Amino acid sequence: MLLEVMKPLSPEIIERFRSFPVNRWAHKVFFSEQHGADLELFDLAIIGIEEDRNSVSNQGCANGLNRVREQLYNLVVQHEGMTVVDLGNLRAGETVTDTYYGLAAIVNELLANQVVPIIIGGSHDLTLAQYHGYQNLDRKVNLVVIDEKIDLLDLEGEVTDENFLGRIFSDQPNILFGFSQLGYQSYFTDPKTVNTLEKLNFDCYRLGDVRKNMEEVEPIVRDADMLSFDLTAVKMGDAPGVGTPTPHGFYGEEACQIMRYAGLSDRLTSIGIYGYNPAFDNHTQTAQLAAQMIWYFVEGYYNRKKDIPEYKSQDYLKYIVDFNEGEYELVFWKSKKSERWWLQIPQFEGKVEQDSVNNLMSCSYNDYKQACKDELPERWLKAFERA
Repeated sequence: MLLEVMKPLSPEIIERFRSFPVNRWAHKVFFSEQHGADLELFDLAIIGIEEDRNSVSNQGCANGLNRVREQLYNLVVQHEGMTVVDLGNLRAGETVTDTYYGLAAIVNELLANQVVPIIIGGSHDLTLAQYHGYQNLDRKVNLVVIDEKIDLLDLEGEVTDENFLGRIFSDQPNILFGFSQLGYQSYFTDPKTVNTLEKLNFDCYRLGDVRKNMEEVEPIVRDADMLSFDLTAVKMGDAPGVGTPTPHGFYGEEACQIMRYAGLSDRLTSIGIYGYNPAFDNHTQTAQLAAQMIWYFVEGYYNRKKDIPEYKSQDYLKYIVDFNEGEYELVFWKSKKSERWWLQIPQFEGKVEQDSVNNLMSCSYNDYKQACKDELPERWLKAFERA
């Protein structure tokens, strides 16, 4: 399937990358043109998507894939043991739906081979195809989106980069368990949209609230199976190369921090970075940022702790917090290895299977302290309602 729909990088482009100094990514990454596509050999796969036809205001974002690669492959190798393959670019389909189908099939094949896709877009609506890549895996999925807007506008008509979330929420069969939006800006967001997410027991966090305590982003991202990052979420001063840049947003350092959290997550199995448009970039500044975000994701990936709790393991501390004088309890788990925290969703009225992957949710020490004050963490309540 991969060889049929992917367009490998040309020998000329690869040769140019190979001219970079020997300690750079260009000399560690395998290129499918030269090494084939034996997926069992790799941990991570980079794929570009030449698609922007359903972008409302960012036409041209399908054209910057190799600019991001050039910046990425000129970065210093941070882990000598990394195995990354660049599969080239997905050929645009005759229709956008064909492109969606092709990307979903590629993501599905990579996941089946336990290879993490690193997707370089292309417009943000490709998140829908990234999500569809999980449909045949017979499990629920948690999705985290980083964007300045909540893309639930104009749910009628064809999919665009401004309404694709509605299609994900209404998809059948529905494999979505949890959804979190990070960094939305209130002046771009109708309060009714936020209310819709709250009614669905999903989480959305304003930019200001997220930036007050970036450490609280870690458990949110740690719970994700897939992450989608729209570069419009980064402030214009750090990322001008998008169709609709704005003066406010995440700083570049914060974007890289989020990506490192994503890399560290043992659960996360795909990322997409969408929206880069070379027509608006200034001195390749945004391409550099996208490259550095990938660099931090990979740095996190190769520092994963592999410490998702097992109930009988001696590597975890168990904390029980009683509520209503012992009427019910919350069970927290803390890893001795990483000191990260998880919260167990109890099995009430058969709502949650004891061995379900969603029986545990990532949390922070602050959630534990809140529970000790007899206050239920809001994220726990929403997760229980969804279960």
